[in-house]
Amino acid sequence: MNLSHHHNEPNKRNLLISIFLNAGITLAEFIGGILSNSLALISDAVHNLSDTMAIVISYFAMRIGKKDSTSKNTFGFKRVEILAALFNAVVLIAISVYLFYEAYKRFVNPEPIQGKTMFIVATIGLFGNLISVLLLHKDSSHNLNVKAAYLHLLGDTLSSIGVIAGSIVIYFWHIYWIDPLLTILIGLVIINATWSILKETVEILMQASPAALNLTEIKKELEKHPDLKDIHHIHAWRLSDNIIHFQCHAYVNKNLPINEIDKIRIELESILHKEFGINHITIQMELDSCLDKTTINKD
Repeated sequence: MNLSHHHNEPNKRNLLISIFLNAGITLAEFIGGILSNSLALISDAVHNLSDTMAIVISYFAMRIGKKDSTSKNTFGFKRVEILAALFNAVVLIAISVYLFYEAYKRFVNPEPIQGKTMFIVATIGLFGNLISVLLLHKDSSHNLNVKAAYLHLLGDTLSSIGVIAGSIVIYFWHIYWIDPLLTILIGLVIINATWSILKETVEILMQASPAALNLTEIKKELEKHPDLKDIHHIHAWRLSDNIIHFQCHAYVNKNLPINEIDKIRIELESILHKEFGINHITIQMELDSCLDKTTINKD
């Protein structure tokens, strides 16, 4: 199982274009929502505002993440991207909950809505969101922070389609409760898309083992080496969404010269790199110096 992780650099130019596109869409939808009295359109504007903030945070987080390591921050600043993705997810879920409350009030007290204005503005928003989604699609597959921004935009694209459909119903049949209904549906789509991001960022910050890594399988593979008795005290975690760190103790079966020990270590690192796609590896070689040889150290 090779989990090859390439540190691909997201396209900053595409992020900047998406920022300006979404800022314009946000302004247009806020004005259009007020003029048409559409809560769904205002909800879409708020969503677009969060999209814009998400992309801005993504852009600056990536710039900060490229800073060199220091004596204080020896792992560098890659976690800034994870913190930004977590912030984006929490904000988006909070906005969705607020929109549910506003939608409830509209169900209780329906208000007339100008369907034509709603349709025109939502259509403009749809095309702007589609452009941004296409710009970020490629980078979303290998960068968690860009993925968070991409999901924001994808959710808003879907919500724009819903708002357009709702505006047609409102314009021709004057069914005004469709507006708060769309607001709730938009919120549910947002939460569903964001939950996986929230879960993954928390796992990374808690230094959970990557789900795709089978530590038992890794232990068995390394212990096939003829000069080893066992592998124990295994730790695996992600520094960011695509950087895996691994460390363990390797118990050799006899006293060997340092150059042979070093050769064994290099061979083990090669297995971890080629078979499991791990590049950041620390192996402590030892000869019966550990009293506790459990696979996972409880301390």
